[in-house]
Amino acid sequence: MGRAGIDDAKFMMMALDEARAALSRGEIPVGAVVVLDGAVIGRGGNGRAVCSLPFAHAEMSALEEAGRSIGAWRFDNCTLYVTLEPCPMCAGAIVQTRVRRVVYGASDPKAGAAGTLYDIPRDPRMPHRCEVRSGLMALESTELLRKFFSERRRKR
Repeated sequence: MGRAGIDDAKFMMMALDEARAALSRGEIPVGAVVVLDGAVIGRGGNGRAVCSLPFAHAEMSALEEAGRSIGAWRFDNCTLYVTLEPCPMCAGAIVQTRVRRVVYGASDPKAGAAGTLYDIPRDPRMPHRCEVRSGLMALESTELLRKFFSERRRKR
């Protein structure tokens, strides 16, 4: 595994930490980090239920924090690591903020917009396209989601 692979694993572990934190708050366990030049500039976990904010997906929270961190809305040289494939809303935000690269764990067969149902980040009709790597630590990401939904069903 080359240096990029080592870095990808390190940063995906951080995204998994964010997902675990979301799980501990009772949120769907999805976590994300934004990285620029080897440093995390934004992080986030799902927060829709706790914050009552419909757009509080992990990616959106991480991108918002990254923007405040660097004082800019463009992320031309950034990589976004996220435990679950971005939905159409988040994939649109990725394109609009010019993220260079997206690395995600589990594919989302119900709402995946980075290669599964749609491929918004690589769509040639979009004003910006980014590199996408899928499946990194997919088992760990999937297990967190499985645990959450299993517990939710058990409580019903």
